Amino acid sequence: MRLIRTENYAEMSLEAGKIIIDKIHSNPGLTLGLATGSTPKGVYDYLSQDHKVNGTSYHQVKSINLDEYIGLKVQDPNSYHYFMGQNLFNHLDFHENHTHIPNGAAGDLEQECLRYEQLIKELGGVDLQILGIGQNGHIGFNEPGTPFSSQTHIVTLAKNTREANSRFFNSLEDVPTQAITMGIASILESKEILLLASGERKAEALLKFMNGEISEEFPASALKHHQNVTVIADRDALKYI
Repeated sequence: MRLIRTENYAEMSLEAGKIIIDKIHSNPGLTLGLATGSTPKGVYDYLSQDHKVNGTSYHQVKSINLDEYIGLKVQDPNSYHYFMGQNLFNHLDFHENHTHIPNGAAGDLEQECLRYEQLIKELGGVDLQILGIGQNGHIGFNEPGTPFSSQTHIVTLAKNTREANSRFFNSLEDVPTQAITMGIASILESKEILLLASGERKAEALLKFMNGEISEEFPASALKHHQNVTVIADRDALKYI
């Protein structure tokens, strides 16, 4: 595991963005695993600006997102489909058939999980997966207690996860209680992983990840089984390390 220390969120975003762009230049058709939320937003801003200024092309890149809320339609401003469009896809030249996000409004959610897992395999797996880390150690929406052997599945969101995400909604009651997420085994099949962390809110989780034991009660610890993980974190997130 490699650790890149940065001074702040902007520098963390810059370092991650540079790695992603270098990978695309060396492999224009790579499969990129994407995350949502405030942590990767700065990275997506950097990629969008680079595309505008330098013309880095995403036309051959395939993307596959980690997760999506259950019960939100694609056009809902709080859906991850909407987030990705607003913060990345609408600003780059992705082929319209090359971006993939679970369908949280599917009529048969179990079948949607099977479809999505098969899709990952058909794409040849993820070449570079972007991850954040939750305060309880969740990666994707894999909450504490999720088996390391899990593939794409339906998850009931922990209270603290819903509370952390409630800042994007009008109230906690509006935050969905379930989501579809790539499983931990699905994530570990990625060829390379970038784990991003910023701010004091993530400091305890990052300390536990770096120095704690491997346990299903702390999902991110599964990444210690992976041979190619780079952690990019700013000073505040690394305050205990």
